[in-house]
Amino acid sequence: MSRAFVFPGQGAQTIGMGRALAEAYPAARAVFEEVDEALGEKLSALIWDGSIEELTLTQNAQPALMATSMAALAALEVEGLGIATASFVAGHSLGEYSALCAAKSLKLSDTARLLRIRGQAMQEAVPVGVGAMAALLGLDYDTAVEVAHEAAQGEVCQAANDNDPAQVVVSGHKAAVERAVEIAKGRGAKRAILLPVSAPFHCALMQHAASVMSEALAAVVIEAPVCPVVVNVRAEAVSEPDRIRALLVAQVTGAVRWRESVMWMENAGVDEFWEIGAGKALSGMIKRIAKGATTRAIGTPEDVAAAATI
Repeated sequence: MSRAFVFPGQGAQTIGMGRALAEAYPAARAVFEEVDEALGEKLSALIWDGSIEELTLTQNAQPALMATSMAALAALEVEGLGIATASFVAGHSLGEYSALCAAKSLKLSDTARLLRIRGQAMQEAVPVGVGAMAALLGLDYDTAVEVAHEAAQGEVCQAANDNDPAQVVVSGHKAAVERAVEIAKGRGAKRAILLPVSAPFHCALMQHAASVMSEALAAVVIEAPVCPVVVNVRAEAVSEPDRIRALLVAQVTGAVRWRESVMWMENAGVDEFWEIGAGKALSGMIKRIAKGATTRAIGTPEDVAAAATI
C-alpha cells in the first residue's frame, strides 16, 4: 500500500480548528506557538476564539490552515505515522506550502511568514470588486477552458482550479467571470455559481502578487524535500529546490491542476490518501478522481487515534 499526505487550501478554515490537537499533543501545541512567534502575534487565539470573518481574511486563513495541518502532522509523528510513512505529499494552492513544510523543504517559521506575505499580496493585487471566481459544476476541464476563453472578450478569464472531473473554477475580471457563468449554463453545466472570495486567485490578474512572492521566496532557504512533492502547476513530483522556488512563483498566476496531480499519484502507485488538517474537501475530490483509492481525514485527536490502529 502506497500513501500520500495531502493538505487543504483556503475555504477549509473553521473557528476552533486544531485546538483539540493542541490540547492532546504537546507537539501540536508547539506548532501553533512557533507560528505565533514567527508572525509576532497570537494567530492561535484568532483560530480558536476569533471571528470567522477575520479568520477568513486571506492573510489570516493561509498561515492558519498551514498551522493546523502541521499540528495534525505533529500528532501523527508522535504516533509513528509521520512523513516517513508517505510516498508523496501534495497540497491544494496554499496547501502546497504545507506539503513543502511537511517534507522539510521549508522551515515552519518561514512557511508561516511566506503565507502571511502571500495572503496580503494576493488580496492587494486586485481592488475589491474588480475580480471574481466561479465554480462550474458538471463540465469537464477542456469544456471549462473553452467557456473561459469565450467569456474573456478582451478581459482576463481563466480556468484556475481543475479540482475533479466535474468541478472547475474560473477566475478573472468580474464581468468576464459572470459571462462564463451564463455560457457554462448554456453548455450544460449542472450548476455555475459565483464564489464568495475576495480576489480572483490563480489567474493573470495576480501578477503583482507573483512578483512579491518571487522576492519573498528568494530570501528563504528551500531544502530538497525528504518526500517527493507533487506540485500544482506541473501535476508531477519535483525535488530540486530551485525548481520548487520557481514553481511556487508560477503557482500564483497558474492553474491548480489538482485532478491531474491526484491522477499522477494514482499512476505512481498511491492507493491511500490522507488529508492532513482542516476539513474533508480534498477527500471528496479524490473520491471522484481516483475511485479505487481510499481516503482518510486527519484533523482531530480521534482521527489520529483511529489512524494509529490500522
